[in-house]
Amino acid sequence: MKTRPAAEGGKRWCPGIDTKLVAFLLTVPSLIVFLGGRNGEQPVVEIEAAMPGRARGPDEVVSFLQRKTAHNDRLLGGLLADGFDQKTCHSRYQSAVYRRNAGRQPSQHLVSKLRSHEALQRRCGPGTAAYTNALEQLKSGKSVASPECRYLVSISYRGLGNRILAAASAFFYALLTDRVLLVDPSHMMDELFCEPFPNTTWLLPPGFPLLNYQSFYLDTPERFGRMREDGVLGAGETNGSAPAELPAFAYIHLDYNQTDHDKLFFCDDDQRVLRDIQWLVMRTDSYIVPGLFLVKAFQEELGMLFPEPDTVFHHLGRYLFHPTNPVWGLIARYYRAHLASARRVVGIQVRVFPWEAESPEILEQIKTCTQSERLLPAVLDEDEDDDEPAAAGAQQPTAVLVTSLKGWYSDKMKEMYWERATADGKVVVVDQPSHEETQRYNVRSHEHKAWAEVYLLSVANMLVTTGQSTFGYVAQGLGGLKPWVLHHVANGTVGWPCSRDVSMEPCFHVPPLYDCKRREDAGLIVPHVRHCGDLPAGLKLVDRREW
Repeated sequence: MKTRPAAEGGKRWCPGIDTKLVAFLLTVPSLIVFLGGRNGEQPVVEIEAAMPGRARGPDEVVSFLQRKTAHNDRLLGGLLADGFDQKTCHSRYQSAVYRRNAGRQPSQHLVSKLRSHEALQRRCGPGTAAYTNALEQLKSGKSVASPECRYLVSISYRGLGNRILAAASAFFYALLTDRVLLVDPSHMMDELFCEPFPNTTWLLPPGFPLLNYQSFYLDTPERFGRMREDGVLGAGETNGSAPAELPAFAYIHLDYNQTDHDKLFFCDDDQRVLRDIQWLVMRTDSYIVPGLFLVKAFQEELGMLFPEPDTVFHHLGRYLFHPTNPVWGLIARYYRAHLASARRVVGIQVRVFPWEAESPEILEQIKTCTQSERLLPAVLDEDEDDDEPAAAGAQQPTAVLVTSLKGWYSDKMKEMYWERATADGKVVVVDQPSHEETQRYNVRSHEHKAWAEVYLLSVANMLVTTGQSTFGYVAQGLGGLKPWVLHHVANGTVGWPCSRDVSMEPCFHVPPLYDCKRREDAGLIVPHVRHCGDLPAGLKLVDRREW
């Protein structure tokens, strides 16, 4: 049985750091270090001058050197392409400076595949002759034999976390099947995220021939599951049928109410049929990636792309989702004001619905979780002596970043750490960027703040999330963090308040339950796809070495 490592284990000296350099930095009484400022840009992070009479501790020096190293890896190990105009998207190359956890390195096969896919998007994307020809073919209502380019349109809907997971899933499938990805620009997808592909767009332009594609649903005649159910298409259809018999497009319905026939999308035989259909339109609000790991035809390629299967969203999320400049301004200003000087940052994501009253049980759950897992220090009782020194010197605090629609939880935690001393004498500062009270879709300021808060959670050292929350899934994946997950409060009672997740990957909430050929539990087919801790019927990717 594995023992759970303490959150605050022994400090480790960072390998490869010159001890003479560290000694020098420790003895410099006042130092200002600027990071950034390349080619006339403004510095993105400032390490403030040391206070007079105070030497920097080794933890601070190591932290600074690690973050400087991260800045030098602004391309994230080759994940990002160089050559973008930095003024149009500050976050793309600045984000590495803000991350407190070193991200995982992508495989060279993934890096090569991304460069190839970028070339595909440029060759076949909007504004090209190939795209114009493909649109004309779509208008004709007929399929084409061996199309020059194939396309996947991703419908955008529901909340921000859902839209991010859906776009990542669509890109994952497009990458595997060599399709051009075009994202529905509605629901502010064009205002929240920078273009991920150089010298082209991932947004579906106006004038798309399928005028009502955003309304496609169960009753759409071209729904793939419906065509399979009605016998219009059969498994392996292309082996004996002329391409002209295939539809010009197919609608992939993977919403929460998908049927068993819709789930045939995750079967090898059906993937062979879809391969020859030039246009696919996909609706999902979930993270479907674990289901695609069950398709045998994809497994060899997936093993080369992601030798660490629990890093798929970590890599694809950092590749795709760069906050636009207005959102990045919210992130950078908040980080500098509230998090930059912190010894460490603990993010706490509290998912509550607008109609739910403030819950003392959830508050107690958060306190018990963070203190029992040693993410935050306990506080002294009111009648215990406070041994705080009379003249306290400067101390780097632990910053607690709370995100929630309601401000009550952070207010109560702030009161606790102000009114009572901590048992270990450490300073804890609690803050919350916003509390909108109600979730409002397609409201610019609300969407900007939501995306900024997801991103701020991702730069924490440690993360506590609410189970089954897409908001939390995105934050943990971007940050490369295995979170502590708050268990559901049932009838006002909580058993163990939280547990460490098995991986940083999001959970696929509505996966296929069984293997396509046998009635075998889908969570037992391959070693790196397991059932989710926060939703036992769901599936998620894990590190095969831990199972």
